[in-house]
Amino acid sequence: MSPKSWYQINNKADGDVEILIYDEISYWGVDAATFARELAAVDTDKLTVRINSPGGNVFDGIAILNALRSHKAAVKVVIDGLAASAASFIAMAGDEIVMSRNSEMMIHEASGICVGNSTDMREIAERLDRTGENIASMYADRAGGTVESWRAAMVAETWYSDQEAVDAGLADRIEAPPNPSKADKSATKNAFDLSTFNYAGRRAAPTPTIAPILARTINSSAAEVEADKKEGHMATLQEALAERLGISADADEATVLAAVDEALAEQVGDPGVSEPNADQVAEFANRNGLVLVDRAQHDEIVAGANEGRQARAQQLRDSDELLVTNAISAGKFGPSRREHWLNALEKDREGMTAAINSLADGLVPLSEIGHAQAVETASDDATYAALFGNEA
Repeated sequence: MSPKSWYQINNKADGDVEILIYDEISYWGVDAATFARELAAVDTDKLTVRINSPGGNVFDGIAILNALRSHKAAVKVVIDGLAASAASFIAMAGDEIVMSRNSEMMIHEASGICVGNSTDMREIAERLDRTGENIASMYADRAGGTVESWRAAMVAETWYSDQEAVDAGLADRIEAPPNPSKADKSATKNAFDLSTFNYAGRRAAPTPTIAPILARTINSSAAEVEADKKEGHMATLQEALAERLGISADADEATVLAAVDEALAEQVGDPGVSEPNADQVAEFANRNGLVLVDRAQHDEIVAGANEGRQARAQQLRDSDELLVTNAISAGKFGPSRREHWLNALEKDREGMTAAINSLADGLVPLSEIGHAQAVETASDDATYAALFGNEA
């Protein structure tokens, strides 16, 4: 056992080993060198690491992470209270990561203190950027998504509740904690100073902006986003297709193809299946609001309709002829305007009928003027021009 009460390696009665990381990493808390040395001496196939820590020194955290990764045991990490900063990426060493009910996890950018000139400042800034990229890759390796998207979440200082950590892929599940010993209860309730962070815990922090299992939309290329959309569309399409084919949504390729072949065979008609009879066809038509007629009846109906349209057209033409003839006889306009009025009536029967009826009788002389061979039309043309302009 370490001399520090918050850091313990306990051999359990069943042969498994439990490690408690219950304070800051390094500084005056969990020392990476001591941890790695004691861990190397542990001979077990199952190792449970319980964490309640606000984080600490980045490189000591990385050393602890790699010590756990390199151990032969299957590692289960349980977040009992808080896994913040360096403690959050130490948790990524687990083959299984469990959030105890009401526990929290926080990820943020690495920080440091520098005293020096501008060159020193630029050098520390570049070093912090490299460290941030390295830490982001740990989350990406575990939860998926891109290093850039995790880096964005770190810059925002993102706090996760138990369920949010699972949704983001940083943990596998939530479980109620076992009944801890009195010493464990005391350690779990340890109140850490969170004043160095932007937010004092999940309740004070915004809701994480990272979608479940990282939708890769933050800092992703257009091609990556489009690929994700197509992947989601194809998954939806596959589910819909499976439902219509009557097969399982996770059916293998051979099953899907067989179902499609069967459906296509039914569509074109199976030679072994008889065609629907007349009663079945009539029932289908009646159900869908259709009226069935045979070919001869159809042709007769079409021919009759055509004859009816032609008869109606001739009836209207005869009516126009009679109207124009009567107008000429009444002296409304001269015979030379017959075709003009007939064409006008064909285009606008209602309007031109009203126009003809509005003309006064006797506008055009009905008797012959002078001794010419033709009827005088000058007065007729002048009358029309006065009424409708000089249209030819």
